[in-house]
Amino acid sequence: MSRPPFPAAPQQGAAAGAPSGNAPAGQPRPAGARSPTERRTMVIGRGISVHGTIQDAERLEVEGIVEAKNIHATELAIAQGGMFRGEVEVEDAEIAGTIDGTLTARNALVVRATGRVLGTARCRRLQVEDGGQITGQIEMITESRSDGPAVVPASSAPAGGAEPPG
Repeated sequence: MSRPPFPAAPQQGAAAGAPSGNAPAGQPRPAGARSPTERRTMVIGRGISVHGTIQDAERLEVEGIVEAKNIHATELAIAQGGMFRGEVEVEDAEIAGTIDGTLTARNALVVRATGRVLGTARCRRLQVEDGGQITGQIEMITESRSDGPAVVPASSAPAGGAEPPG
């Protein structure tokens, strides 16, 4: 299994009020930032299927099957063998399984070697490992307009792997 079944127990001897997470000692964490252990995470395990609405999850980890519309989260991780169908908007997405629908990653989209993106993907930064597949439309988000982020179509033809633009 790729994750422990329960959060790690607090360390003995840690000073009360000591910073937690990845913030270096003596440096405050940015306002609103949470350590990974404080993040509201929803894990859809292997063999589990969810249909409907998911609310208030900051990180969504899909190992099974999710069919949903209008999911808003900070992070999306689809594990190898996992499947997401529908529409999702996140800051960052890592796809090792399959997503079929519309994905908006306001920051980065990473398609792993086993990942498949079917449909429409919008992102600011894109990384596709050798073997990763994208079939559909890619739209790159840019900051060129003064009234907010602009979306520039990058491709409407099927693409796969790390092919150079032609």
